Amino acid sequence: MAGRYFIVDAYTSRPFAGNPAGVCIPDHPVTEAWMQDVAREMNLSETAFLSRQKEGWDIRWFTPLVEVTLCGHATCAAAHVLVQEREEEAGAEIRFYSHGRLLTATAEPGSSGEGRGSPAGTVTLVFPALPASPAPVPDDLEKALGVPVEDFCVSPLDWLVRTGGAMMVEAAVPDMAAIAAMPPRGIILTGAADGGRYDIISRFFAPKIGIPEDPVTGSAHCVLGPYWQRLTGRNRFHAFQASRRGGDLVVEVTEDNEDGTGRQVLLTGEAVTVMKGTIA
Repeated sequence: MAGRYFIVDAYTSRPFAGNPAGVCIPDHPVTEAWMQDVAREMNLSETAFLSRQKEGWDIRWFTPLVEVTLCGHATCAAAHVLVQEREEEAGAEIRFYSHGRLLTATAEPGSSGEGRGSPAGTVTLVFPALPASPAPVPDDLEKALGVPVEDFCVSPLDWLVRTGGAMMVEAAVPDMAAIAAMPPRGIILTGAADGGRYDIISRFFAPKIGIPEDPVTGSAHCVLGPYWQRLTGRNRFHAFQASRRGGDLVVEVTEDNEDGTGRQVLLTGEAVTVMKGTIA
């Protein structure tokens, strides 16, 4: 046996919604090529690979095509699995190390879930804030997205585009080939919610890295939180990602820390395991 694997639907309380992530815990050291092969075989937006270290867990994330530097939903799935499998204590801080950076999470097992499958649990991630800066609108961006651009900003990972509200976000039919030819990892399309349960609506397109439309993207909300904080003066939002599967999470932007590490974003949502087994 090479290790254990799990498929977890993140940012949902019921199976077959939210964003499915693979979580793999190998039994022995593995190569980068092996991890990429497994991620390709899993064929999910991202698969997280965990290896225990003295003070926590090393974590790496792979799409079916490439390794990525930050992934929220697969980290949410990983924290859920570690508590579910009793590798970590419920409610205790879980420490993940990625490329020299510390990310933390807490997870609570659920007592009930919607539909069949294991109970949904609640996970809170502490991720870096990724503020986006206003910039000139690139040529052909409106044509590529199929909706008007009301605001355009650039973050360290992705472009952010605000359009005219939830209906336009949901109605967009982007040209994936045109988006893949553009420079960023992906494009976040957002708009204000039209009242009701949610504050902000978004979608995320990343065909360049093998994800035409991601169902629910934790790292995109590291950009969305600071952006909507700047527009509204608020620091807490209930967010919905309007993909076909759909998913929701609470986004909270913290103040600058005394140690100078800057703002952080707390991402809280549910997760449910739908499959687990072993890798031969």
